[in-house]
Order: sequence, then C-alpha cells, then structure tokens
Amino acid sequence: MTYFIVALLGMFFGITLTNGEVISWFRIQEMFRFDSFHMYGVIGSAIAVGALSMVLLRKLGVRSMKGEPIVIETKQLEKGTVFGGIIFGVGWALTGACPGPLYALAGCGYPAFFAALLCAIGGALVYGIIRDKLPH
Repeated sequence: MTYFIVALLGMFFGITLTNGEVISWFRIQEMFRFDSFHMYGVIGSAIAVGALSMVLLRKLGVRSMKGEPIVIETKQLEKGTVFGGIIFGVGWALTGACPGPLYALAGCGYPAFFAALLCAIGGALVYGIIRDKLPH
C-alpha cells in the first residue's frame, strides 16, 4: 500500500510540475537569462514551504509512515558538496531539466529526456557502487 501512495504522490507531483510549466525548457532558459521571475518564484516558494515543513516536523514530533521518528541531521559543507553542485548545475544547464522534471518530461513523451533520465539514473547507480571508495 505504501508504494501505491508514493506512486500517486509522484504522479500528482508530475502533473503539478507540468501544469506549472516548471518542466518547460523555455521557462528554465528564461530563468538562466534572468528574463522571467516565474522559476525564481517557484523555487523560492518551494524553499519557504520546505523550511516551514521542517519547523513543523520538529515541533509536532511527526513520525514516518512506519512509526519511526523523523531525524534531520545537520551536515557540514564540504568540497564534495560544492563539486557535486557544480556537476548538478552543468547537467541542469545542458539538459534544461533537473531530476524531478526529468520524469515528467519523459512521461510527456519527449524522446531526448529519456536519454537524460537514463544518464541521471546511471549516474546515481555509479555513485551507489563507488560511494564507499569516495572521501566523505
């Protein structure tokens, strides 16, 4: 049942991204050229909702679906995070999509994004394989 709920939430997320034009390559290019506030508004509101959600999770002592306490650990900023962010940004600029919209774009039937999605999944797989060998 949990997987069904997660799948429904994922589909709702994809529909929301599509209707909000967040997956639009043109909207993303407008953002990188500073021609439109649209994407900055979406990202800014997502940060605000995320921050408020984190505060509420802590204050209310919310538990996971399995009843486990939700623990949010603080992490130090490291050079690996900076390099990872740069790689992420380059991939975003080259494909015109970050990981969330990649699924929605592939689901809309855009063939080029199937390749980008496969590369993203492949990158995550490679990271999972070599993670123990990387300096963390």
